[in-house]
Amino acid sequence: MRIGELSERTGTPRRLLRYYEEQELIVANRCANGYRDYDERFVDRVMQIRGLLDAGLPTRIIKQILPCLDKPRVIYFPDATPEMIATLEHQRDRMTARVECLIRNRDAIAEYLEVVRGTNA
Repeated sequence: MRIGELSERTGTPRRLLRYYEEQELIVANRCANGYRDYDERFVDRVMQIRGLLDAGLPTRIIKQILPCLDKPRVIYFPDATPEMIATLEHQRDRMTARVECLIRNRDAIAEYLEVVRGTNA
């Protein structure tokens, strides 16, 4: 697919997709006319990258952990530094806290809907 379709399907601006390519987070094949051509798997990859960026991870660390997101998973970190490990642990803990908050909010909304539906029935 061309960059416009990838942009549309992921809600990611073309400029940002070009940045991801520059950072070697995604790779496009080039057509004879110079257009970028992305494999279907990059739809999910871009969504993963955006999620990791939203979680606060820098692109240099995302680049290192992307192989862990593929199937089959390939985990190999010859250059994992103590700083990288500490950053990943911190981000993991932040994500866990956010997930717990989302679950609490979801449950509160579900409880509210039960009560509202029960009184309107």
